[in-house]
Amino acid sequence: MRYDIVIIGGAIVGSSIAYYLREEGFSGSIALIERDPQFAHAATTLSCASIRQQFSIPENIRLSQFTLKLFRRLKDEFGADADIGFHEGGYLILAGENGLPILKANHQAQIAEGADILLEDADALVRRFPWLSAEGITAGAYGRTGEGWFDAHAMLMLFRKALREKKIDFITADVTGIERQGQSVTSVSLDNGEKLKAGIVINAAGPNAGMVADMAGLALPVEPRKRNVFVFEAREKYADMPLLVDPSGIWLRPEGSVYITAGAEPEECDGPADPQDFDVDWPLFEEVIWPVLATRIPAFEAIKPTRAWVGHYDYNTLDQNAVIGPHPQVTNFLFANGFSGHGLQQAPAVGKALAELIVHGGYRTVDCSAFGYGRVAEGRAFRELNVI
Repeated sequence: MRYDIVIIGGAIVGSSIAYYLREEGFSGSIALIERDPQFAHAATTLSCASIRQQFSIPENIRLSQFTLKLFRRLKDEFGADADIGFHEGGYLILAGENGLPILKANHQAQIAEGADILLEDADALVRRFPWLSAEGITAGAYGRTGEGWFDAHAMLMLFRKALREKKIDFITADVTGIERQGQSVTSVSLDNGEKLKAGIVINAAGPNAGMVADMAGLALPVEPRKRNVFVFEAREKYADMPLLVDPSGIWLRPEGSVYITAGAEPEECDGPADPQDFDVDWPLFEEVIWPVLATRIPAFEAIKPTRAWVGHYDYNTLDQNAVIGPHPQVTNFLFANGFSGHGLQQAPAVGKALAELIVHGGYRTVDCSAFGYGRVAEGRAFRELNVI
C-alpha cells in the first residue's frame, strides 16, 4: 500500500490533522494509524479536558484561542447535534509573593492577545470567592470568559465521525519501524506485517512520539509522564468555582456533583513513565493533595475520595512546549508533539496549521514557526512558564 500521507497516532492531534487536510482541499490518500482504537489509554481521553488562555507565550495563547472559536461555532462545524459539554467556568491561577512577577508578566502577554483575564490581589479574590483562603497568596489571575472544561471523548468522537465521510483509511496497528533513504522517510512498518509506503509521515503519537521519531533516526526530547487524577466528594458545592491552581502546582475543579484534583507528582523524581503503568498512587492524595486542599479551601478539611485514574502525557523535556512542523533535513517527516499537557486544547489549531503548511506551503491562520524543530536541533529552549 502507498499513501500520500501517513499519520501515526489517531487520537485528537492526528484526527485534527486529517480533518483539516481535507478541509483545506488535500485530495491525496491519507492513512490514520492508531494502535488503541478504543482510546482506553490515550492521553486524549484520560485528559482532564480543559482549555485556557493563561499561558506565558503569545503563540500558545493563539493556539488555544483558535480552539475556543471552534467551540463557539461547534454546531456550524460538526452539525446540530454537536455537543462537548463546554463549561466556561474559568481558571484561577494563584501566586505567592515569589510568583507574582511571573504572574504579572504572563497577564500582560494574555491581555495583549485579547484574553479576558482579571488580575486581582488576595483581598479582592476572597471577596469574589468567599470559600477561598488567601493564606500565602499575594494575587491571582482569573479568566472570566474563554476558559473552562469539556468532554474530551465527545470532542474526539466529533472529529472521528467527521473523518468517516472524508475518505480516510483507519488502520488499527502498532508502528514497529520507519524506513529512511537518505534525507527522506519512505515507509512505515506495522506489527501486522504490513508496510505502508509514504510520501509524508506525520508524528502525532502523543506520549510515544519520542520513540516514533527514534524509529526514523531522529532525536525528539519527548517522553511519557505519569499523572494521577483523583475524584472526591464534599458536602459543600461551589457552583462558582473555577479551575483553581494553587502555587504548589496542585489544582482542582468541580465536575458535576464531585470535584477532581491533580498535580501532586514531585518534580525531583518525575521521570519517564513505564508505558504499562496505569496504577494509581493513592499516597499522593492523602499525603500531598489533601493538606493543600484543606489549607486553600477550609471546608475541604472533610472530603471523601471516591476514585482515581492515571494518564500519560507527552512531556517535552527541553522546554515543555510543542514541536510542530517538518524536520529541517528530513523534510517529509513532520512533528506534532510535546504539548506537555495542553495538547487537547491546541490540537485543532495544530491540525489546521499543518494542513495549511502541506496544502499551501505555509502557515496562514496560526503561525507555528516558533514551535519548529530547529530549536530542538540547537538545544534552544522556547519555554512555556505556565505549565499545569
